[in-house]
Amino acid sequence: MKLGGHLGGMLSSASGRAEGTARASDRSARGSSSVRELDALLIWSALGLLLLGLVMVYSASIAIAEGSRFTGYQPYYFVMRHALFMCVGIFGGLIAFQFPMASWQRAAPGLFVAGVLLLILVLVPGVGREVNGAQRWLSLGPINLQPSELMKIFAALYAADYTVRKLDAMSSFKRGFLPMTAVIILVGGLLLREPDFGAFVVITTITFGVLFLGGVNGRVFALLAVVAVIGFILLILSSPYRLERVLGFMDPWKDAFGKGYQLSHALIAFGRGEWFGVGLGASVEKLFYLPEAHTDFLLAVIAEELGFVGIMAVVLMFAVLVQRAFVIGREAIKLERYFVGLVAQGIGLWIGVQSFINMGVNMGLLPTKGLTLPLMSFGGSGIVANCVGIAILLRCDWEVRQLKRGVAT
Repeated sequence: MKLGGHLGGMLSSASGRAEGTARASDRSARGSSSVRELDALLIWSALGLLLLGLVMVYSASIAIAEGSRFTGYQPYYFVMRHALFMCVGIFGGLIAFQFPMASWQRAAPGLFVAGVLLLILVLVPGVGREVNGAQRWLSLGPINLQPSELMKIFAALYAADYTVRKLDAMSSFKRGFLPMTAVIILVGGLLLREPDFGAFVVITTITFGVLFLGGVNGRVFALLAVVAVIGFILLILSSPYRLERVLGFMDPWKDAFGKGYQLSHALIAFGRGEWFGVGLGASVEKLFYLPEAHTDFLLAVIAEELGFVGIMAVVLMFAVLVQRAFVIGREAIKLERYFVGLVAQGIGLWIGVQSFINMGVNMGLLPTKGLTLPLMSFGGSGIVANCVGIAILLRCDWEVRQLKRGVAT
Protein backbone atom coordinates (compact mmCIF):
# COMPACT_ATOMS: atom_id res chain seq x y z
CA MET A 1 0.00 0.00 0.00
CA LYS A 2 2.80 2.31 0.87
CA LEU A 3 4.62 1.44 -2.33
CA GLY A 4 1.47 1.83 -4.36
CA GLY A 5 0.76 5.13 -2.70
CA HIS A 6 4.33 6.22 -3.33
CA LEU A 7 4.16 5.26 -7.01
CA GLY A 8 0.77 6.93 -7.29
CA GLY A 9 2.22 10.08 -5.79
CA MET A 10 5.17 9.94 -8.17
CA LEU A 11 2.91 9.43 -11.15
CA SER A 12 0.62 12.23 -9.99
CA SER A 13 3.60 14.53 -9.48
CA ALA A 14 5.04 13.61 -12.87
CA SER A 15 1.65 14.15 -14.47
CA GLY A 16 1.37 17.55 -12.75
CA ARG A 17 4.84 18.52 -13.93
CA ALA A 18 4.02 17.39 -17.46
CA GLU A 19 0.79 19.39 -17.44
CA GLY A 20 2.65 22.41 -16.04
CA THR A 21 5.32 22.05 -18.73
CA ALA A 22 2.63 21.71 -21.38
CA ARG A 23 0.85 24.80 -20.08
CA ALA A 24 4.14 26.72 -20.02
CA SER A 25 4.94 25.56 -23.55
CA ASP A 26 1.46 26.53 -24.64
CA ARG A 27 1.84 29.99 -23.09
CA SER A 28 5.26 30.34 -24.74
CA ALA A 29 3.82 29.25 -28.09
CA ARG A 30 0.95 31.68 -27.72
CA GLY A 31 3.41 34.46 -26.82
CA SER A 32 5.70 33.79 -29.78
CA SER A 33 2.67 33.37 -32.04
CA SER A 34 1.23 36.69 -30.88
CA VAL A 35 4.54 38.41 -31.62
CA ARG A 36 4.57 36.89 -35.10
CA GLU A 37 1.01 38.08 -35.60
CA LEU A 38 1.98 41.76 -35.31
CA ASP A 39 1.10 43.78 -38.39
CA ALA A 40 3.92 42.96 -40.83
CA LEU A 41 3.07 45.79 -43.21
CA LEU A 42 3.26 48.31 -40.37
CA ILE A 43 6.60 46.95 -39.12
CA TRP A 44 8.24 46.75 -42.54
CA SER A 45 7.05 50.17 -43.69
CA ALA A 46 8.38 51.77 -40.47
CA LEU A 47 11.70 49.89 -40.72
CA GLY A 48 11.97 50.77 -44.40
CA LEU A 49 11.56 54.47 -43.66
CA LEU A 50 14.07 54.33 -40.78
CA LEU A 51 16.74 52.52 -42.80
CA LEU A 52 16.28 54.60 -45.95
CA GLY A 53 16.38 57.70 -43.75
CA LEU A 54 19.70 56.58 -42.25
CA VAL A 55 21.23 56.13 -45.71
CA MET A 56 19.90 59.45 -47.00
CA VAL A 57 20.94 61.41 -43.87
CA TYR A 58 24.48 60.17 -44.48
CA SER A 59 24.34 61.09 -48.14
CA ALA A 60 22.81 64.53 -47.48
CA SER A 61 25.08 65.47 -44.56
CA ILE A 62 28.52 64.18 -45.49
CA ALA A 63 29.64 67.34 -47.32
CA ILE A 64 28.30 69.66 -44.59
CA ALA A 65 29.89 67.58 -41.82
CA GLU A 66 33.24 67.35 -43.62
CA GLY A 67 33.40 71.10 -44.20
CA SER A 68 32.24 72.37 -40.82
CA ARG A 69 34.38 73.37 -37.84
CA PHE A 70 31.39 72.59 -35.59
CA THR A 71 31.60 68.89 -36.47
CA GLY A 72 35.39 68.78 -36.24
CA TYR A 73 35.47 68.18 -40.02
CA GLN A 74 34.26 64.62 -39.41
CA PRO A 75 32.27 63.32 -42.43
CA TYR A 76 30.41 60.76 -40.28
CA TYR A 77 29.35 63.23 -37.56
CA PHE A 78 25.65 63.50 -38.43
CA VAL A 79 25.08 59.90 -39.52
CA MET A 80 26.70 58.53 -36.36
CA ARG A 81 24.52 60.74 -34.17
CA HIS A 82 21.47 59.79 -36.25
CA ALA A 83 22.27 56.07 -35.84
CA LEU A 84 22.68 56.59 -32.09
CA PHE A 85 19.31 58.35 -31.84
CA MET A 86 17.74 55.51 -33.85
CA CYS A 87 19.12 52.97 -31.38
CA VAL A 88 17.83 55.03 -28.44
CA GLY A 89 14.45 55.35 -30.16
CA ILE A 90 14.18 51.62 -30.87
CA PHE A 91 15.21 50.80 -27.30
CA GLY A 92 12.66 53.32 -25.99
CA GLY A 93 10.07 51.79 -28.29
CA LEU A 94 10.76 48.29 -26.93
CA ILE A 95 10.19 49.63 -23.40
CA ALA A 96 7.04 51.53 -24.42
CA PHE A 97 5.63 48.35 -26.03
CA GLN A 98 5.75 46.55 -22.67
CA PHE A 99 3.17 48.87 -21.07
CA PRO A 100 -0.51 47.94 -21.54
CA MET A 101 -2.71 50.59 -23.14
CA ALA A 102 -4.62 50.81 -19.85
CA SER A 103 -1.41 52.09 -18.25
CA TRP A 104 -0.95 54.64 -21.02
CA GLN A 105 -4.54 55.80 -20.46
CA ARG A 106 -3.95 56.30 -16.75
CA ALA A 107 -0.72 58.17 -17.44
CA ALA A 108 -2.11 60.34 -20.29
CA PRO A 109 -3.19 63.40 -18.19
CA GLY A 110 0.08 63.39 -16.23
CA LEU A 111 2.18 63.09 -19.39
CA PHE A 112 0.26 65.95 -21.00
CA VAL A 113 0.85 68.19 -17.96
CA ALA A 114 4.55 67.24 -18.02
CA GLY A 115 4.66 68.21 -21.69
CA VAL A 116 3.11 71.62 -20.96
CA LEU A 117 5.67 72.19 -18.17
CA LEU A 118 8.50 71.35 -20.58
CA LEU A 119 7.09 73.83 -23.12
CA ILE A 120 7.08 76.49 -20.39
CA LEU A 121 10.59 75.55 -19.27
CA VAL A 122 12.02 75.88 -22.78
CA LEU A 123 10.94 79.54 -22.84
CA VAL A 124 12.73 80.41 -19.59
CA PRO A 125 15.76 82.63 -20.39
CA GLY A 126 18.99 80.81 -19.73
CA VAL A 127 17.27 77.40 -19.72
CA GLY A 128 15.93 77.03 -23.26
CA ARG A 129 18.48 76.93 -26.07
CA GLU A 130 18.09 79.21 -29.08
CA VAL A 131 19.11 78.10 -32.58
CA ASN A 132 18.54 80.21 -35.71
CA GLY A 133 16.21 82.57 -33.84
CA ALA A 134 13.99 79.81 -32.42
CA GLN A 135 14.04 78.78 -28.76
CA ARG A 136 12.80 75.17 -28.96
CA TRP A 137 15.39 73.06 -27.17
CA LEU A 138 16.47 72.12 -23.66
CA SER A 139 20.19 71.43 -23.39
CA LEU A 140 20.91 68.11 -21.63
CA GLY A 141 24.68 67.90 -21.84
CA PRO A 142 25.71 66.46 -25.22
CA ILE A 143 22.12 66.28 -26.49
CA ASN A 144 19.22 68.69 -26.96
CA LEU A 145 15.63 67.79 -26.06
CA GLN A 146 12.84 69.30 -28.16
CA PRO A 147 9.66 69.18 -25.99
CA SER A 148 7.33 69.86 -28.93
CA GLU A 149 8.24 66.44 -30.41
CA LEU A 150 7.26 64.64 -27.20
CA MET A 151 4.12 66.77 -27.01
CA LYS A 152 2.85 65.16 -30.22
CA ILE A 153 2.70 61.75 -28.49
CA PHE A 154 1.25 63.26 -25.32
CA ALA A 155 -1.42 65.11 -27.34
CA ALA A 156 -2.54 61.88 -29.06
CA LEU A 157 -2.76 60.05 -25.73
CA TYR A 158 -4.50 62.89 -23.88
CA ALA A 159 -7.00 63.63 -26.65
CA ALA A 160 -7.96 59.93 -26.79
CA ASP A 161 -8.32 59.73 -22.99
CA TYR A 162 -10.33 62.98 -22.88
CA THR A 163 -12.67 61.78 -25.65
CA VAL A 164 -13.31 58.46 -23.89
CA ARG A 165 -14.00 60.19 -20.57
CA LYS A 166 -16.31 62.73 -22.22
CA LEU A 167 -17.92 60.32 -24.67
CA ASP A 168 -21.44 61.17 -23.52
CA ALA A 169 -20.72 64.92 -23.76
CA MET A 170 -19.12 64.99 -27.22
CA SER A 171 -22.25 66.50 -28.76
CA SER A 172 -22.12 69.41 -26.30
CA PHE A 173 -20.05 72.46 -27.20
CA LYS A 174 -19.70 73.62 -23.61
CA ARG A 175 -18.99 70.30 -21.90
CA GLY A 176 -17.20 68.36 -24.61
CA PHE A 177 -15.51 70.73 -27.00
CA LEU A 178 -14.75 73.96 -25.14
CA PRO A 179 -12.46 72.55 -22.38
CA MET A 180 -10.15 70.89 -24.90
CA THR A 181 -10.12 74.04 -27.02
CA ALA A 182 -8.94 76.06 -24.02
CA VAL A 183 -6.14 73.56 -23.36
CA ILE A 184 -4.96 73.63 -27.00
CA ILE A 185 -5.00 77.44 -27.04
CA LEU A 186 -2.64 77.32 -24.05
CA VAL A 187 -0.33 74.82 -25.77
CA GLY A 188 -0.54 76.76 -29.05
CA GLY A 189 0.40 79.99 -27.30
CA LEU A 190 3.52 78.35 -25.85
CA LEU A 191 4.50 76.86 -29.21
CA LEU A 192 4.06 80.18 -31.03
CA ARG A 193 6.30 81.88 -28.47
CA GLU A 194 9.20 79.59 -29.45
CA PRO A 195 8.17 80.00 -32.36
CA ASP A 196 7.21 76.56 -33.74
CA PHE A 197 4.24 77.09 -36.03
CA GLY A 198 4.68 73.68 -37.69
CA ALA A 199 4.41 71.77 -34.39
CA PHE A 200 1.38 73.90 -33.48
CA VAL A 201 -0.37 72.85 -36.71
CA VAL A 202 0.44 69.15 -36.18
CA ILE A 203 -0.60 69.05 -32.50
CA THR A 204 -3.83 70.95 -33.25
CA THR A 205 -4.63 68.53 -36.08
CA ILE A 206 -3.96 65.48 -33.87
CA THR A 207 -6.12 66.79 -31.03
CA PHE A 208 -9.15 67.94 -32.97
CA GLY A 209 -8.84 65.02 -35.39
CA VAL A 210 -9.18 62.61 -32.45
CA LEU A 211 -12.14 64.62 -31.13
CA PHE A 212 -13.80 64.40 -34.55
CA LEU A 213 -13.18 60.65 -34.80
CA GLY A 214 -14.54 60.32 -31.25
CA GLY A 215 -17.88 61.80 -32.24
CA VAL A 216 -17.72 65.55 -31.65
CA ASN A 217 -20.71 67.46 -33.02
CA GLY A 218 -20.33 67.92 -36.79
CA ARG A 219 -21.59 71.52 -36.81
CA VAL A 220 -19.21 72.43 -33.99
CA PHE A 221 -16.33 70.86 -35.89
CA ALA A 222 -17.24 72.75 -39.08
CA LEU A 223 -17.33 76.00 -37.08
CA LEU A 224 -13.91 75.13 -35.65
CA ALA A 225 -12.52 74.58 -39.16
CA VAL A 226 -13.69 78.04 -40.24
CA VAL A 227 -12.31 79.68 -37.09
CA ALA A 228 -9.02 77.79 -37.51
CA VAL A 229 -8.58 79.02 -41.09
CA ILE A 230 -9.30 82.61 -40.04
CA GLY A 231 -6.95 82.21 -37.07
CA PHE A 232 -4.11 80.87 -39.23
CA ILE A 233 -4.52 83.77 -41.67
CA LEU A 234 -4.39 86.28 -38.80
CA LEU A 235 -1.31 84.56 -37.35
CA ILE A 236 0.44 84.82 -40.71
CA LEU A 237 -0.51 88.48 -41.22
CA SER A 238 0.50 89.42 -37.67
CA SER A 239 4.06 88.09 -38.03
CA PRO A 240 6.50 89.58 -40.61
CA TYR A 241 8.56 86.36 -40.32
CA ARG A 242 5.62 84.09 -41.24
CA LEU A 243 4.35 86.51 -43.90
CA GLU A 244 7.78 86.55 -45.52
CA ARG A 245 7.77 82.75 -45.69
CA VAL A 246 4.34 82.70 -47.33
CA LEU A 247 5.31 85.32 -49.91
CA GLY A 248 8.54 83.47 -50.65
CA PHE A 249 6.60 80.24 -51.15
CA MET A 250 4.13 81.79 -53.60
CA ASP A 251 6.87 82.84 -56.04
CA PRO A 252 10.34 81.58 -55.02
CA TRP A 253 11.91 82.64 -58.32
CA LYS A 254 11.01 86.29 -57.73
CA ASP A 255 13.71 86.46 -55.04
CA ALA A 256 15.70 83.29 -55.69
CA PHE A 257 18.72 84.56 -53.73
CA GLY A 258 16.64 85.89 -50.82
CA LYS A 259 13.23 84.74 -49.49
CA GLY A 260 12.90 82.02 -52.13
CA TYR A 261 16.46 80.66 -51.91
CA GLN A 262 15.72 77.43 -50.02
CA LEU A 263 12.61 76.51 -51.99
CA SER A 264 14.15 77.34 -55.37
CA HIS A 265 17.07 74.98 -54.68
CA ALA A 266 14.67 72.28 -53.46
CA LEU A 267 12.77 72.57 -56.75
CA ILE A 268 16.04 72.40 -58.69
CA ALA A 269 16.84 69.16 -56.84
CA PHE A 270 13.45 67.71 -57.82
CA GLY A 271 13.99 68.74 -61.44
CA ARG A 272 17.47 67.20 -61.61
CA GLY A 273 16.23 63.88 -60.26
CA GLU A 274 13.80 63.20 -63.13
CA TRP A 275 12.60 59.56 -63.16
CA PHE A 276 15.44 57.55 -61.61
CA GLY A 277 17.68 60.21 -60.04
CA VAL A 278 21.31 61.12 -60.57
CA GLY A 279 22.48 58.26 -58.34
CA LEU A 280 22.96 57.70 -54.62
CA GLY A 281 25.53 60.17 -53.30
CA ALA A 282 25.64 62.21 -56.52
CA SER A 283 23.46 65.15 -55.43
CA VAL A 284 24.82 68.61 -56.25
CA GLU A 285 22.27 70.58 -54.20
CA LYS A 286 23.48 69.05 -50.92
CA LEU A 287 26.92 70.60 -51.54
CA PHE A 288 26.16 73.78 -49.54
CA TYR A 289 23.45 74.96 -51.96
CA LEU A 290 20.36 73.57 -50.19
CA PRO A 291 20.10 74.61 -46.50
CA GLU A 292 18.89 71.98 -44.00
CA ALA A 293 19.43 69.22 -46.57
CA HIS A 294 19.65 66.47 -43.92
CA THR A 295 16.72 67.75 -41.81
CA ASP A 296 13.71 69.64 -43.22
CA PHE A 297 14.67 69.19 -46.89
CA LEU A 298 15.83 65.57 -46.90
CA LEU A 299 13.07 64.71 -49.39
CA ALA A 300 14.60 67.07 -51.97
CA VAL A 301 17.90 65.16 -51.76
CA ILE A 302 15.99 61.87 -52.12
CA ALA A 303 14.28 63.31 -55.21
CA GLU A 304 17.60 64.36 -56.74
CA GLU A 305 19.46 61.13 -56.04
CA LEU A 306 16.68 58.53 -56.39
CA GLY A 307 14.26 60.41 -58.66
CA PHE A 308 10.51 59.99 -59.01
CA VAL A 309 10.81 56.26 -58.24
CA GLY A 310 12.49 56.98 -54.89
CA ILE A 311 9.90 59.59 -53.96
CA MET A 312 7.04 57.23 -54.79
CA ALA A 313 8.63 54.52 -52.64
CA VAL A 314 8.73 56.94 -49.69
CA VAL A 315 5.14 58.08 -50.28
CA LEU A 316 3.97 54.46 -50.53
CA MET A 317 5.63 53.48 -47.23
CA PHE A 318 4.05 56.45 -45.44
CA ALA A 319 0.67 55.65 -47.02
CA VAL A 320 0.87 52.02 -45.85
CA LEU A 321 1.87 53.08 -42.33
CA VAL A 322 -1.01 55.55 -42.00
CA GLN A 323 -3.51 53.13 -43.54
CA ARG A 324 -2.51 50.38 -41.10
CA ALA A 325 -2.84 52.80 -38.16
CA PHE A 326 -6.43 53.59 -39.12
CA VAL A 327 -7.26 49.91 -39.70
CA ILE A 328 -5.90 49.03 -36.24
CA GLY A 329 -7.94 51.87 -34.76
CA ARG A 330 -11.11 50.75 -36.50
CA GLU A 331 -10.67 47.15 -35.32
CA ALA A 332 -10.12 48.31 -31.74
CA ILE A 333 -13.26 50.45 -31.81
CA LYS A 334 -15.25 47.47 -33.11
CA LEU A 335 -14.12 45.61 -29.98
CA GLU A 336 -15.21 48.60 -27.85
CA ARG A 337 -11.62 49.47 -26.95
CA TYR A 338 -12.20 53.14 -27.71
CA PHE A 339 -9.03 54.52 -26.14
CA VAL A 340 -6.86 52.04 -28.03
CA GLY A 341 -8.64 52.83 -31.29
CA LEU A 342 -8.40 56.61 -30.90
CA VAL A 343 -4.71 56.47 -29.93
CA ALA A 344 -3.93 54.36 -33.01
CA GLN A 345 -5.77 56.78 -35.27
CA GLY A 346 -4.21 59.77 -33.50
CA ILE A 347 -0.73 58.40 -34.22
CA GLY A 348 -1.80 57.80 -37.81
CA LEU A 349 -2.92 61.43 -38.04
CA TRP A 350 0.39 62.61 -36.57
CA ILE A 351 2.58 60.67 -39.01
CA GLY A 352 0.29 61.36 -41.96
CA VAL A 353 -0.13 65.11 -41.42
CA GLN A 354 3.52 65.80 -40.60
CA SER A 355 4.82 63.81 -43.58
CA PHE A 356 2.26 65.49 -45.87
CA ILE A 357 3.32 68.96 -44.69
CA ASN A 358 7.03 68.18 -45.06
CA MET A 359 6.50 66.79 -48.57
CA GLY A 360 4.33 69.77 -49.51
CA VAL A 361 7.02 72.18 -48.30
CA ASN A 362 9.75 70.35 -50.24
CA MET A 363 7.67 70.39 -53.43
CA GLY A 364 6.64 74.03 -53.09
CA LEU A 365 2.98 73.22 -52.39
CA LEU A 366 3.03 74.64 -48.83
CA PRO A 367 4.91 77.49 -47.11
CA THR A 368 8.23 76.59 -45.51
CA LYS A 369 7.90 75.29 -41.93
CA GLY A 370 10.36 73.76 -39.49
CA LEU A 371 8.96 70.23 -39.71
CA THR A 372 11.10 67.17 -40.31
CA LEU A 373 10.11 64.09 -42.31
CA PRO A 374 8.99 61.52 -39.69
CA LEU A 375 11.24 58.47 -39.17
CA MET A 376 13.72 59.80 -41.76
CA SER A 377 15.11 63.29 -41.13
CA PHE A 378 18.04 63.97 -38.81
CA GLY A 379 16.90 65.05 -35.35
CA GLY A 380 17.25 63.26 -32.04
CA SER A 381 13.99 64.16 -30.31
CA GLY A 382 12.00 63.60 -33.49
CA ILE A 383 13.40 60.14 -34.22
CA VAL A 384 13.00 58.98 -30.60
CA ALA A 385 9.41 60.30 -30.46
CA ASN A 386 8.58 58.64 -33.80
CA CYS A 387 9.94 55.27 -32.68
CA VAL A 388 8.03 55.40 -29.39
CA GLY A 389 4.87 56.39 -31.29
CA ILE A 390 5.24 53.41 -33.63
CA ALA A 391 5.82 51.12 -30.63
CA ILE A 392 2.61 52.33 -28.98
CA LEU A 393 0.81 51.74 -32.29
CA LEU A 394 2.19 48.18 -32.38
CA ARG A 395 0.99 47.70 -28.78
CA CYS A 396 -2.50 48.75 -29.91
CA ASP A 397 -2.31 46.18 -32.72
CA TRP A 398 -1.04 43.47 -30.35
CA GLU A 399 -3.85 44.03 -27.85
CA VAL A 400 -6.48 43.98 -30.60
CA ARG A 401 -5.15 40.68 -31.92
CA GLN A 402 -5.08 39.20 -28.41
CA LEU A 403 -8.72 40.21 -27.85
CA LYS A 404 -9.73 38.60 -31.12
CA ARG A 405 -8.09 35.38 -29.95
CA GLY A 406 -9.97 35.60 -26.64
CA VAL A 407 -6.87 36.34 -24.57
CA ALA A 408 -7.24 39.01 -21.89
CA THR A 409 -4.67 41.84 -22.02
